[in-house]
Amino acid sequence: MIKYLIEKEFKQIRRNAVIPRMVMGMTFMMIVILPWAADFEIKNIHISVVDKDHSTVSSRLIRKIESSGYFKLVQVTNSTQEAMQLVEANQSDLILEIAPDFEKTLIREGVADVMIQANAVNNTKGGLGSSYLTQILGDFATEIRSEWSQTSGVVTPSVQVVSQNRFNPHLNYKVFMVPGLMAMLLTMLGGFLPALNIVGEKEKGTIEQINVTPVGKFTFILAKLIPYWAMLFVVLTLAFVLAYLVYGLVPVGHYGTAYLMAGVYVFAITGLGLLVSNFSSTMQQAMFVMYFFVVLLLLMSGLFTPITSMPQWAQNITLFNPMRYFIQAIRMIFLKGSGLHELTTQLGALSLFALFFNSLAIISYRKNS
Repeated sequence: MIKYLIEKEFKQIRRNAVIPRMVMGMTFMMIVILPWAADFEIKNIHISVVDKDHSTVSSRLIRKIESSGYFKLVQVTNSTQEAMQLVEANQSDLILEIAPDFEKTLIREGVADVMIQANAVNNTKGGLGSSYLTQILGDFATEIRSEWSQTSGVVTPSVQVVSQNRFNPHLNYKVFMVPGLMAMLLTMLGGFLPALNIVGEKEKGTIEQINVTPVGKFTFILAKLIPYWAMLFVVLTLAFVLAYLVYGLVPVGHYGTAYLMAGVYVFAITGLGLLVSNFSSTMQQAMFVMYFFVVLLLLMSGLFTPITSMPQWAQNITLFNPMRYFIQAIRMIFLKGSGLHELTTQLGALSLFALFFNSLAIISYRKNS
């Protein structure tokens, strides 16, 4: 019996002109295009420089800021008022003011002050821009001291700290984002498509033909899920291929571990989709309810905002988010090469979610409605 039900589901998917195109299109969009836009490393920060010194050292400092790759020089002026007008017109994010006699003070006293003013309307851009600029100023001061010590013949003792990034040595944000976007892709497709499936049959009236057959609820739910499991594994494989072809990204760990974790997660998220469909009467209702859950899962998963940066009460809520555990697992496999012995927490949590959602989906399905 289940063989014919599965065959029916595959035929319905194949006859639908929208679903296959949407699945392929969404996969290409998320893996090929979105990582270039979802880059949270702030660049092209517009900066105005108020240079009241016009010395060789101040000009060198301006060139260093401009060549850093993070800042786009909007204007160099000697009027603070002109720079503030650009900030008010939203044409500048930061103002660096170099005081008069900057070079003389630096040579005579070894220390000279500058003032940084940030447009805090965009708090993230203003805060990170100030941090970047402070670091550049610190590097510039170190360069100046090193040159002067070599000129004078006096070696100034110093401690140099060299940072080495173990799992993403080049700090390529796409390496960090692509595995997370794979989780996002499986969540959206695995949540929406099963949720709309049963509701679509309710609206068409074909669900009544199933209700009068001797097919059990477990068999019916299983037949609904298997085609989407197969489809999502094809999507995941395509995502792996695109990640390799476009970004040269391959998991440090084993592909089998990634497929196992994805299989358990897909089992959980498709169960949630069917659970939503059991309590929905129309496709619009199912879409709105599923959209609510998907947005909540995304925002509380650590995909865009680190969980450790959230308040404690929000971190506690994320413990009940299956997407959190899958994103942790897929990133650990891709970046650290983690195996199953290091993913026992994530595997256990996803297994519980899968059992919970699918059990509720089977229990809540009213076959004789």
